[in-house]
Amino acid sequence: MNAASETPKSGFDIVKWLLVFVILSLAVVGNYIYELGALERAIAIVVLVIVAGVVAGQTQKGKTFINFAKESRTEVRKVVWPTRQETMQTTLVVLVATVIMGLILWGLDAILLRLVSFLTGLGI
Repeated sequence: MNAASETPKSGFDIVKWLLVFVILSLAVVGNYIYELGALERAIAIVVLVIVAGVVAGQTQKGKTFINFAKESRTEVRKVVWPTRQETMQTTLVVLVATVIMGLILWGLDAILLRLVSFLTGLGI
């Protein structure tokens, strides 16, 4: 991506990113400072992360990310997924190939071990 195609940052975007940082910092620091139950902590952190996400989504980069996510979801819908039978057959082929390769490498290792022990006279 070249510099000409990037959109310029506005000063307000920087303020929004600082606000996101402050909100997330508040979640982390508040988790350590306040003596709340596990459920209340979890709810507070989830709410703060959602608020930070909404604020981040209002920035230029956030809007670009949301647009990318929407386009990705559209592309995933276009994928032709394999059937269960195709998946099982492919898995079986991979397993058989893995076992065969493992046996070949085990045999090569054993041969090389015997060759090295013969040459060095260590008798391993």
